[in-house]
Amino acid sequence: MTQSSSGSAEGRQAVEAVWRIESARLVGTLARHTGDFSLAEDLAQEALAEALVTWPREGIPGNPGGWLLAVGRRRAVDLYRRRAALERKYAEMAHQDPAPATDELPWDPDRIDDDVLALMFTACHPVLSPESRVALTLRVLGGLSSDEIARAFLVPTATVQARITRAKKTLAAARVPFGVPAAEERRERLGAVLSVVYVIFTEGSSATSGGELIRTDLAREAVRLARVLSRLVPEESEVHGLLALLELTAARFPARLDDAGDAVLLEDQDRRRWDRAAIRRGRAALERAARTGRGWGPYGVQAAIAECHAVAGSVAQTDWERVVVLYEALGRIAPSPVVELNRAVAVSMAHGPARALVLVDELVAAGALAGSHLLPSVRGELLRRLGRMREARAELSEALRRCGNDRERALLGRKLEDLC
Repeated sequence: MTQSSSGSAEGRQAVEAVWRIESARLVGTLARHTGDFSLAEDLAQEALAEALVTWPREGIPGNPGGWLLAVGRRRAVDLYRRRAALERKYAEMAHQDPAPATDELPWDPDRIDDDVLALMFTACHPVLSPESRVALTLRVLGGLSSDEIARAFLVPTATVQARITRAKKTLAAARVPFGVPAAEERRERLGAVLSVVYVIFTEGSSATSGGELIRTDLAREAVRLARVLSRLVPEESEVHGLLALLELTAARFPARLDDAGDAVLLEDQDRRRWDRAAIRRGRAALERAARTGRGWGPYGVQAAIAECHAVAGSVAQTDWERVVVLYEALGRIAPSPVVELNRAVAVSMAHGPARALVLVDELVAAGALAGSHLLPSVRGELLRRLGRMREARAELSEALRRCGNDRERALLGRKLEDLC
């Protein structure tokens, strides 16, 4: 590699690193200055494009974040200059210093939290579809490119780009203001924000399709967003509950795959490989959730279940009675077929497969989880433990037919082979 190409690669790596760290604050600050979320995201992308050209050629600036903000502001000024109908706004922008000195912070330290929080609430606004919220959040808060988002969710890049474009147009058409909602509205809309982070993590921790069971980068990004959110709204119990759930779940990642990348069942995992630091962080977040005085919500209860696994020395030593009680509580505050299926699994561990099969059969009779591989997978395992091998093979075969993830299919295939 020549010195020139080496410098170019270093410059590009610097741009990518700075963008991943500073993109949310950059877009948030530009949105506050312009009052236009869509425009702010476009201006930030233009600043990124200019950095990709300039930094490899001229070197990395002393204040990379400030450089990007200066370019974004300058582009905004140029845009307003061309818009005769917005001369007043141009005058306001022109009076701001577009190029902060390299020893100054590029962000207003008194406003940074509000800017990032406003960005979260805007990207996750209920007016957007769930898919658009996820794509926009990963773009503006995670700093991911359309290609990266597309790879993470195994969809075409054009689909991601269309979702982001449509989301920005929807926000503009609905005249969604950039800003942190009023206190009475914030808690209602916070659920949408938490849901987006949860969806991102869920897809990262248990990919619904493709060749990888765990997409670590996607899950890690969700954990990072949850940490940011816990600092921005520390008074909200469910924010800490979600962070606890993500930390405690991610702690098991190192033991969930074997050297070939295939899934390892919970009872076969080497718990010495679990991330103890993540477990400590998760338990601390769960304690903070309890200290808010409002009690655990759905994420907090799920985190408490994950804690039961995290502190147990083995599957046999797990407090399954407590897990059952927690799933019962979760079923009351956030009822869903998946919760009931997980409760059945816990019941099978605490009281045996026969009692659990009754619960699973109730889900089957209700037509729950139609098309999902989860229900026949669990039912097949219960039947196996009851010695009903022919029925177990039929259920596991159906689970294999429905499953879209290659690694999970391999696991189901091995279970079927063991029954032959």
